[in-house]
Formats: sequence, structure tokens, C-alpha cells
Amino acid sequence: MPRDIPVGNGSLLINFDDAYRIRDIYFPCVGQPNHTQGHIQRFGVWVDGNFAWIEDKGWHRSLRYKPDTLVTEVVLTHKEFGIELTCNDAVDQTEPIYFRKTVVRDKLGRDRDVRIFFHYDLSIGGNPVGDTANYDPTTNSVVFYKDGFYFLVNACDQHKCGIDHWAIGTKRVGGAEGTWRDAEDGHLGRNTIAQGSVDATIGYNLHVPAGGESHVTNWFACGRSYNDVKHLNRRIWDTGAERMIFQTEAYWKTWAYKENIDTSALPEPVSDMFYRSALILRTQVDNGGAIIAANDTDIAQFGGDHYSYCWPRDGALCAYSLILTGQSELSRRFFRFSASVIEDEGYFLHKYNPSGSLASSWHPWTLDGQKILPIQQDETSLVLWALRKHFETYRDVEFVKSVYEELVVKPADWIVDYRDANGLPKQSWDLWEERRGVHTFTVASTIGALKAAAAFCRDFGEPDRAATYSETAERMTQAFMKHFWHESEGRFARRVVPQEDGSYRLDLNADASNYALYAIAELDPEHEKIASDQKAIRELLSVRTEVGGMARYQNDYYHQIESDKTDIVPGNPWVICTLWQAQYIIAKAKTKADLSEAMDLINWCTFRQLESGVLAEQFHPYTGEPLSVSPLTWSHATVMIAVSEYLNKLREIDHQGSGTPHPTFRGISVKK
Repeated sequence: MPRDIPVGNGSLLINFDDAYRIRDIYFPCVGQPNHTQGHIQRFGVWVDGNFAWIEDKGWHRSLRYKPDTLVTEVVLTHKEFGIELTCNDAVDQTEPIYFRKTVVRDKLGRDRDVRIFFHYDLSIGGNPVGDTANYDPTTNSVVFYKDGFYFLVNACDQHKCGIDHWAIGTKRVGGAEGTWRDAEDGHLGRNTIAQGSVDATIGYNLHVPAGGESHVTNWFACGRSYNDVKHLNRRIWDTGAERMIFQTEAYWKTWAYKENIDTSALPEPVSDMFYRSALILRTQVDNGGAIIAANDTDIAQFGGDHYSYCWPRDGALCAYSLILTGQSELSRRFFRFSASVIEDEGYFLHKYNPSGSLASSWHPWTLDGQKILPIQQDETSLVLWALRKHFETYRDVEFVKSVYEELVVKPADWIVDYRDANGLPKQSWDLWEERRGVHTFTVASTIGALKAAAAFCRDFGEPDRAATYSETAERMTQAFMKHFWHESEGRFARRVVPQEDGSYRLDLNADASNYALYAIAELDPEHEKIASDQKAIRELLSVRTEVGGMARYQNDYYHQIESDKTDIVPGNPWVICTLWQAQYIIAKAKTKADLSEAMDLINWCTFRQLESGVLAEQFHPYTGEPLSVSPLTWSHATVMIAVSEYLNKLREIDHQGSGTPHPTFRGISVKK
């Protein structure tokens, strides 16, 4: 089930499902730990003796954000009850506080007795053992705590602060469903404390005048001690919850538009998607620098694990999107994080927790009785490549100096050493984490990294190293052209597997990730072999249904929907793969007319968005339903990259025609 409207600030992340129920609460890191384990946090309304949970039939739900902010604008209508609710959710711009302002409107023209109920089913620290929930008379709130985590739930309406009624009890123990059942008659029992596997339901009473409205603003404050949450509660009382929501809304509008990027040439839905993607991506970036792949815990039901990790590959490409759009502090944080976790030998392992510890992995350390490195070499290469993009944009010499040894010299030296006799990288796992061999994407990423390292070394006065890296990149490029090209197919293999006689076995399944040859290795997109390869990829990986889009590779098995008609559906369509084709068209465009097909592919993504603007990893090839995780950070980053490249190419074409210099700022054109 997709996560429709995440709200966060880099230390607290709140995820909702498509029924507008909170499903994930991450604190103090984005992605770690999840204090709900994905369990439903319920939201219910009692009106004049009738009750309904928000997922019940009868509700019409519209789940959106306020324009260009990370404050929601959710409208909930129940015709039978004759009420409408407008909810604004936000995580404070600075503090770990989640707010929801709920405005209730009468639609029947009579006074209404309304009671709003919020149910909290926490598993503090990722498990429910030893949790405590208690009513705190000092703050007139409910406090949950365990092992250095504290959560305080409170509220204010137009007239007073403090909760009106509550129920505290046990859940999923001895047949107990939880205290949420107590809310269905409109009354809560006011038990003051429970320990173990506990939950709590909090209620607020509202009088809604005929034809009028009333509101309540509740909050969920997070801390590492009781004093922390008590202090936050006092700050909310002193400042005002609504004022803090307003300040947060203003902050995100300023954040989104800080670079004054000129998007006037874009269709309005594409411009909206560009800014929305940047904001959604920000919710997935931890303040410590880790860029998390996705925080949708429902995926754990598929493979027993989740995506709440920092893959250096995803992180580097997402950092590139931040570089292009002027978010330099976030990209710096990512590179600092990367420098802190890279191995002493100069390579990255599979993935990392946001805290910096090594995360789970399925890459083995031995294979067929032989010791191997459990790595995806593209991850090491991409971080170095992205760091160069950052430096070319911001020229922050002092910063690069601080990570130069860890992220330039050591990785580049390791790359030079980790090659076979032909000058190609030795075997590692592919970017899809499924196959071992020497992959086109890996080779292209490594060529891009070596070129980046050579440029750094020229800048930092190491000409000998620069020459070594340049020569290695050139030899690798020549070896790739020789060993990966299949003449009769007219395209490159997606990987080669070394054989005992020194030759290579070619894997000729078409793979969308070959885009890296022009996008990262920066080989000529109009080179006849690259043009032929990209043409074949487009033909072989296009999804020929009404949904459209591009698959990852032929007969993609991950969440596979169609296994028989793979000529029609070679795999489910992915946002990133569809946009990689757009990037290719942009790279070789000479005229505005050449860009039209790229815009069609970018615009395809606007039709795949949820109402909130969230993009999933992939989609059902016949229904367009989101599949796998949602939002996928990489999807939103690739939107930002493709749109940025489109705008820059458009300005380049315009200024070539006018004969004037092409004005750019921080990687993207700006308003003049």
C-alpha cells in the first residue's frame, strides 16, 4: 500500500497510507527506528451518536499537499453524517513535533456534537515489549515512553489546551484488540496507565454550530527524555500550534523556491511535479546525511525487509538531483556521511543504516568456496562522480579538501587496482542487486568516476595521479567497446561474465541502465554504437499497453505481472527507466522540436502520480496501480534530474540561436 503524503523535517518522518492513516513514525533518524512497525494508527469521528473510522465506507477522501509545501490539505467528507473535515498535517520545520489541525464543518444546517478520536499503536524502538503509556496530569496529555524514547500527545482547540478524554490499555495480548474499540460509542474509559504491549486512544470534543465550523489542533512531540517532550509541549503552548504550522508552511515555500528556477517553459503539471518531487525527496533525507531509498514498510511483507536504508548508489544519484537544484547543504551532508562509512580500502559495502552502521545484505562474502567482495562497484564509483558534479557547481574547495582522501584518492586507487587483465572492472553485483558479473552500468559509472578523480587531482596539484586515472578511464572505455558490443544485435550486452579461457560470455538481455554510458561516462550520445543501443532498448523495453512507460530489462521478474506476453510487457514500467530515455533524447537534442518526445516521457510521470504527487517505484502495466514502495526517493530524484536537463538544454538551444551566452546558476537556468 503506497504512502501517500509523507511529512518530515529530517529527524522526524510521518507516513500515511491511502486511507489517511498514519502507518510509520521514524525518529530520531529518517528510516530508523520505526516506532509503529507499520501498524495502523487510527483516526475516527463520532457525530451525534454515529461513528466511523476514516477507512470506513461513506468517507470521500482527497489527499493533497498545500501548493509547494510539506503541509497537507486533506479534505474528508461524509455525506451521511453531513460533515466535512479539512486536515493540515505538518512536521515542524525544526523541532520533532507532528501537528494536525482538524477543522470540522457542518453541512446539514444544525448544531452538531462531534468527537474526534486519535488512536496510537506504538512499538517504541521497533518492538512493543516494555512500552508504557500514561496520563500525565502535569501537561494534561498522554505520554508514551521506553528506553530513552518519549512521545507526548496533546491538543488545543479555540477555548482550551489539553485532551478531553482518553483510554489506555493493551493490544494484541490475550485477545485484546486495543483501546480503539472503546471510541466507537463516543466515550473513553480514562484508565491512567498501562505497560507492556500498550496503545492509547485520545478524544477531543467539539461543538460545531449550524452551518459553521470548529477546530482542534493536536500534536505528537518526540524526545529522548520526559524533560524534552515537556519542554516542547510548553513551547507549543507559548507559541501556538497554529502559528507553528503557519511558520512551517512558509519555510517550505521558501525552501522550494530559493533558487528562483525558471520553469515557465514547462507544462504546469510538470512544473508542479518538479517542485513536489524536491519536497518529497527532502522528507527522505536524514539530517545526518543519509539519503534513504524509501520508507514504505509494507514492502517487508514481500521480502521480509524494507528499503529504509542508504544505498550509496541511490544516494549519489539523489545527491546529484539536489546539486542540480541548488540544495548544496544537503548534498554536502550526504558526502560527509559517505566519507564516514566508506571502508578503509576505498569501497562501499551494500547499504547502510541512517545511523551509519552497516545494514542488512544479501551479497555473500564467499561464492563457490572462493572469497569475494560483497559489493556493487557502481556504488563506489557514483559517489565519486557525484562529488565532482557538486564541486563543479559550487567550487567549495574547503569542503572537498575535507573529504578528498576518503572520497577521491582512496576510491580511485581502489578502482585502478580492482581490474582484470583487459582493464575492465572485476566482477561485482549489478545495480539491480541480482546478478554478478561485469556490467555496462558498472563500467560506465567507473569511467565517470575515473574522469572525476583525474579532474580533482589536476585541481589539487597531483598531475601524476591525474594521468593514471585518465589513462585507466581511456583503457576501460576501449575495452568496453571491444568486449561488450554484439555486432549482429547492434547493441551492447548488459553484462559480460569472465570465462576460464579469458574470454567473456555476453548477457544480451536489454537493460535500461545502459543509459549510464552517455549520462555518467559522458560518452558521445550520438556515437553510432550508443545510438544503436539506445534505439534497441527503446524497442525492446517499451511497455505496449495503455499505461506505457519503460521496463528495467527484458522479462523482469520483480513484482512481475505479465510473464507470458513479454513482447508486450517486458516488465513493469518504472519511473527512472522511462526518464532515462528522456535524458537520452535531451542529451542529443539540437532543436526545440527534438525535445518534444522527451517532454512526452516526462509528462508520462505526471499521469502516474498519486493525487498527492507521490511517485512509486513501478506500476501495474495494465491498471497503472503503484507497485512496490511508494514514494521511491530515486523516482523523485530522476524527475528533478530530467526536468533540470530539459530546461538547461532548452536554454542552450535558445541562446545558441541568439548568439548570447547561456546564463546558468548552480547547474540550472534561472530567471533573468
